[in-house]
Amino acid sequence: MLVASDQQWLAVESEVRVPVATVQLVNLFVSDPCDLVMMERDTYWLDMCLSPRPHNSRLRYREHWSRHRFERLGKVYLLPPGEDVHIRSDGGCSHESIFCHLNPTPIHNWFGEALRWQGRQFEASLDINDATVRNLLLRLAQELKQPGFASGPLIESIAVQLAVELGRYLLNFSDVPATHELAPWRLRLIDERLHDDDNMPTLTELAELCQLSVRHLTRGFRASRGCSIGDYIANHRIAQAKQMLATDLPIKAVAYTLGFATPSGFCSAFRRAVGMTPGEFRISLGQRH
Repeated sequence: MLVASDQQWLAVESEVRVPVATVQLVNLFVSDPCDLVMMERDTYWLDMCLSPRPHNSRLRYREHWSRHRFERLGKVYLLPPGEDVHIRSDGGCSHESIFCHLNPTPIHNWFGEALRWQGRQFEASLDINDATVRNLLLRLAQELKQPGFASGPLIESIAVQLAVELGRYLLNFSDVPATHELAPWRLRLIDERLHDDDNMPTLTELAELCQLSVRHLTRGFRASRGCSIGDYIANHRIAQAKQMLATDLPIKAVAYTLGFATPSGFCSAFRRAVGMTPGEFRISLGQRH
């Protein structure tokens, strides 16, 4: 197995060192299958592939995941300091990347205990799909390839902004928000589930989706959105009904689509929530019953 101390697989084209980071433009030669262990580092390692990665590139956090668990590497990934990782790929191509080795001290000073690496953050770090982070890395790559006036200060300012943006990005995946609110990634999963399917989810399903107990889900949701999750789902359902009633879809079809057993049940629920029947609502929109 190849370890990171053997650097024959990597060639540095350009490098700039500033107080907050070391930025490198590199070529990686991985035409053959790769099985690589990278030993713990003392910096954050940010990697953006500027050309397609080798086939089936994947990574395992050795101290946190089983030896069989490897997750796919995206176009941009970030490794925290002090972690051993195991990287594999099927090879098939060499590629160009930009590496940004970020000094952890300012990041920890800025974010403190709020930025604690946990389960979801390890997963999220391997595929950072954030437009701001990607654009900043592309700007760094351009500056390394064609440096202009005051290149050093410019690279340093971009690196500082990268560190802040990455910290904010990772906070979205925090498993333990300080205010007892649900983490943004959990709220996003709930909203996606509500829009994903016409059948309304149960509390148990949403709790399992968020990896929480029903009790913690309901308490955290109220703290985050200011209403119960049941009311939130009901309001979402009413909003869906109004959108459907604004079309030519028959009222009976709207009822069944929204999961009601009978059209009369839908009409009663809609009237309680809106103060008029679905037919009256359609008339108010200038449509036929």
